[in-house]
Amino acid sequence: MTWTTQPRSRLGDLAAIVTGNGPRVVLIHGVGLRAEAWRPIIDDLAIDFEVVAPDLPGHGASPFAGVHGTITDYAAALDTALTDGCVVVGHSMGAMLSLELATTYGDRVAVVCALNGIFEREEDAAEAVQARANDLNGENVPDPLPTLSRWFADVESEQRAACEAWLRAVSPRGYQAAYRVFAHANGPTREQLSALAMPALFMTGGREPNSTPAMSHAMAALAPKGRAEIVEDAAHMLPMTHPNRVTQALRALIAQASKE
Repeated sequence: MTWTTQPRSRLGDLAAIVTGNGPRVVLIHGVGLRAEAWRPIIDDLAIDFEVVAPDLPGHGASPFAGVHGTITDYAAALDTALTDGCVVVGHSMGAMLSLELATTYGDRVAVVCALNGIFEREEDAAEAVQARANDLNGENVPDPLPTLSRWFADVESEQRAACEAWLRAVSPRGYQAAYRVFAHANGPTREQLSALAMPALFMTGGREPNSTPAMSHAMAALAPKGRAEIVEDAAHMLPMTHPNRVTQALRALIAQASKE
C-alpha cells in the first residue's frame, strides 16, 4: 500500500526516510503528518536523486525534545538534512521551514519549493488558526475530523484515511508545539523573499482556502527567481492528491537551476 510505514534512518536527532542516489532533495511535511505523506513523490524522485524525508520533532518516529518554540528552532533541527547544492521542498508548515532553511542556509540550498505555503494571513484567518492552537492541551490528540474536513471536504479517499491515521497517532505534545508555531508564524517576511538567490517555486491548489493562490503569487513576485504554479482542482493536500503535478514541477525547476 502506498501509505504504509517505511523504514527509517537516523538524521541527527530525527528519523527520516532516505532512499535513492544523486543530488539531495529534502522533503518536509506539515503539522500532524509524517514522512510517508511524500511517498509517491519519494518513489518518483528516488530514480534520479537521493531523497531525504524527515519526520518533524514529535512526529512519526522522531522524538520530541520539548525545545521547539519557533520556526527557527524547527529549521535548526533540520540542518543535518542539508548538503551543498541540495533541493528543499516543504508542504504547509514544511513550506515555512523550506523558506526558512533557504534564507538561513542559502549557501547550501540550490532550489527551494513551497507547497501550500501561507503568507501574510488576513486577520480573521490568523485569529481562527490561533484559536485552534490555543485549544490544544498537549495531553490528548484533538479530534482530526474538523482538520480532515478542511483538507478533503467530505470526500473519502485513501489519502484522507492515511491522514486520519497519522493525526490520531501523532504525539499530543509534538502536535501542540508544531501547531502553535505554525499558527503564530505568518510565513516568510518580504525581506526574506526578496533575498532568495535561488530558483523558488510557490505552488498551491486553486481550491485552497487558507494557503491561497494569491499568497503563492505574492511570494513568487517578491522572490527574484520566483514563480507560482496553481493546480486548479487541488486543495490543501497537494503532495498527496496530485503527486505527479508536483514532481513534474520540481523536475522542471531543478533542470532550470542546473542550467544557470
